[in-house]
Amino acid sequence: MKIFLYTLFLIIFPGFIYGQAITGNVVDNYQQALQDAHILNKTTDNHTHSNQQGNFTLDHCSLGDTIQISFIGFQTELFVIETFGQIVTTVLSEEVISLEEVTISPRIDALEIITKIDIQTKPVNSSQDILRSVPGLFIGQHAGGGKAEQIFLRGFDIDHGTDINISVDGLPVNMVSHAHGQGYADLHFVIPETIHKIDFGKGPYYENQGNFNTAGYVGFNTKDYLENSLIKWELGQFNTHRLLGMFNVLQGKKHNAYIASEFLSSDGFFESSQNFNRTNLFGKYSGVFNKNDFLEMTISHFNSQWDASGQIPQRSVDLGSISRFGAIDDTEGGLSSRTNFNLSHTKIIDEKSSIRSRVYFSHYDFELYSNFTFFLIDSINGDQIKQKENRSIYGVNTEYTQSYTHNNLSGVWRAGIDLRNDKSVDNELSHTLNRKETLENIQLGDINETNIGAFLGTTIDLSKWTINPSIRVDYFDFQYHDKLITEYKKETSDEVIVSPN
Repeated sequence: MKIFLYTLFLIIFPGFIYGQAITGNVVDNYQQALQDAHILNKTTDNHTHSNQQGNFTLDHCSLGDTIQISFIGFQTELFVIETFGQIVTTVLSEEVISLEEVTISPRIDALEIITKIDIQTKPVNSSQDILRSVPGLFIGQHAGGGKAEQIFLRGFDIDHGTDINISVDGLPVNMVSHAHGQGYADLHFVIPETIHKIDFGKGPYYENQGNFNTAGYVGFNTKDYLENSLIKWELGQFNTHRLLGMFNVLQGKKHNAYIASEFLSSDGFFESSQNFNRTNLFGKYSGVFNKNDFLEMTISHFNSQWDASGQIPQRSVDLGSISRFGAIDDTEGGLSSRTNFNLSHTKIIDEKSSIRSRVYFSHYDFELYSNFTFFLIDSINGDQIKQKENRSIYGVNTEYTQSYTHNNLSGVWRAGIDLRNDKSVDNELSHTLNRKETLENIQLGDINETNIGAFLGTTIDLSKWTINPSIRVDYFDFQYHDKLITEYKKETSDEVIVSPN
């Protein structure tokens, strides 16, 4: 009997000192939660990350193990496990990022670290510029500064967003069936100083990204709080002015709110003044309720208007009829505005699972004047065109996430559904003269497009291998009312797309 009890003790007792889990919380000096902090067991090489509330659970730990907690831009902290059953709270202090001190290892996403450093160190004057932080992505601006930039990624000419899914705090940026082109993604409604981090991926392998995720996706996340209020005034060449104000409204351990505003104007470097100006207003509230409920609400408004000199033929410059910075039709340009409301709720079910739900609304106006062929078609009035729309976007989505660990196997389950409806009234393509007179309506109608999607997938980490089996199903419903025909007729079409990975 004694031998049996002794053997049972030897089998059970190691389970109490090895293979147990520790739970903890990571915050900064302001007692604000740090999401995605890296928690590493230096003894076993097991690791995990903190969730949206800074909480984490690290499995397969034993007494005496050394735990390292790190986060880019903060000092790394170490502690030794001396007991189980207590929640470990770790406060990380900020530090200046030094490239010499950044260590790239297989345990972390090197590209994400480089991107975080870029956000903090690289000067920008618009959120479109921050897209350049994504490795392999570059942009080009044309037509006056108020138009969305041209995007290139992985050999794709994405135009203004056709093959890349872009979002801000989960709010979609891309416009379906846009007057200027499918997927048009104007990020100018985001104030660059409010951006906290960028999540990105290349390729069509991400089941939760959905429409436009062909070459990749980019997700911007804004700050939950401000460390300090600030006012900034910048001056530059060509009568360029930028005024920025960011102010804390509420700052605490559980509830934070701030507002930000931006005004930018410039004449540009062309002979005809660009007359560009942009105004941004942004407000965000974030709060924690009942320890396991996290609420975010953002409201923003943006408007912009500009003139443009457009493309010019090389032969006109060579002949001396215009200079390199001259124009043939300097009445190009446009105006754009967008108002957004975004509400997100995250429920922490336990240390390894959570569910996030979001509802959003956007109202968007767009008017663009271009002239690509000058007097080729109409030798008297010119070939200027107008592209215009008035759009409302409604959307809801829910995503469930659960992490798991078993021996050397770890990963994350994801499942979700989303719904988006776009209603564009008087979507227009017209032949115009000097931005004042409409000579001919080429296309004019109302668009109603709905996308319902559902997905299920998992990411499995197997030592040096990562496997991501997943499936996504999308249903699209298209409706178009042509206002140029005399009789009422609504054109409809629908399609189901299954995307396995």
